Amino acid sequence: MLYPKVPTNPLPTPVVIPARDIQGDGCPEGSVTPIVCQHTVPPAAPAQRAVQLSAGGTVAAIGLGSVAVLVVGAVLVGMFLAIAITATSLAIVAVIARSMLNDLKR
Repeated sequence: MLYPKVPTNPLPTPVVIPARDIQGDGCPEGSVTPIVCQHTVPPAAPAQRAVQLSAGGTVAAIGLGSVAVLVVGAVLVGMFLAIAITATSLAIVAVIARSMLNDLKR
């Protein structure tokens, strides 16, 4: 078996002493310059539908979706039938083989 190798730490980690004075906000003194935002936010674009279909386009999209569902369903049913036929054939072969083996034992 593989076991993980966990390193052992005989002594706790010593306390870290900072090299410079730290301000109350956690930044070294004199190292932080204030950042001022100079840009304005652009106005939001009006909400608009991404795709605009006419009545005929909507009917065509629904028709194509229905056809796609029917085709996928037919393929899945065909695959299920193929599996069912294969399983039935295998079961018949198993019954015949078992009866032949039982006849050989007698």
